[in-house]
Amino acid sequence: MTPIPDSPHSHLVVQADGAARFLIGVDGGGTGTRVRLADLQGRILGQGDAGPSALGQGSEQAWRHIQQAVEAAAAQAGLTGLAPIDCAIGLGLSGAGVPSQAAEFLARQPGYALLALDNDGFTTVLGAHAGQPGAVVASGTGSVGEVLRRDGSRGMAGGWGWIAGDEGSGAWLGLKAMRHACQAMDGRVPAGSLARAVWAVAGVHTEAMLAWGAVAGQHAYASLAPLVFDCADNDAIAAGFLTEAVFELEKLAAALDPDASLPLALCGSIALRLAPNFSGALRARCVSPQGDSADGGLHLVRGALQRRES
Repeated sequence: MTPIPDSPHSHLVVQADGAARFLIGVDGGGTGTRVRLADLQGRILGQGDAGPSALGQGSEQAWRHIQQAVEAAAAQAGLTGLAPIDCAIGLGLSGAGVPSQAAEFLARQPGYALLALDNDGFTTVLGAHAGQPGAVVASGTGSVGEVLRRDGSRGMAGGWGWIAGDEGSGAWLGLKAMRHACQAMDGRVPAGSLARAVWAVAGVHTEAMLAWGAVAGQHAYASLAPLVFDCADNDAIAAGFLTEAVFELEKLAAALDPDASLPLALCGSIALRLAPNFSGALRARCVSPQGDSADGGLHLVRGALQRRES
């Protein structure tokens, strides 16, 4: 098995007391949190879901939702009252690559026997390829590309956040849809079906649109992305946005693996919905993911345990 490397993106906290009896893998993003609970042999015992745990939305919220999902997984496994000190936890969280966000999150850790933290893009790679070399282009609320190379090194493309980057993601599509709807409202461009669909959500008057935008965050903009898909058959602007999204995601794939020699998995609701529109050469490299980011969290924490014990 290819060794899972340490990197500037990964963080490890080890408690001095307690030995883990269970493993927890966490996938946390801007829309929701998924947790998988396993025994030390890797057998899945339960899983749970909760609200978003992207670190950009606050570490207090992230831990609250992670703990809710852990409690749900433990209840499903018949392990109510499971204590953090009995568990080693591996987390793939959006925003973990931002040092200040990671530090604040780690400072709040509630006493897990061992904690391994990385960004959700890398745990998606680990899950998709079962810890083996490969690349992933992930696009859901946000977007990122990650690769684990055959020599054990890793790389990342994108993942710059929903304001500066995340091209080809749900939030990116939603922002483009909203900008188009704003221009249509004041007469700069014709109002087609996409603009009208956005108005139906955000308001049909300037004041309502401004009020919606004043409080909207990443998740709210991502919630507009389905409108782009729904309108693409009869609105050239919407169709053009989807074409741009495919172009941006293919750029991520090329940056990760210029030689196109590694298997590639597409993950996330937007990438999967756009998959039929990718080039034939890229589709030929695509493989079905063997697992998800929560499975990748389990791979991450198993690697951390092995390093601690070696």
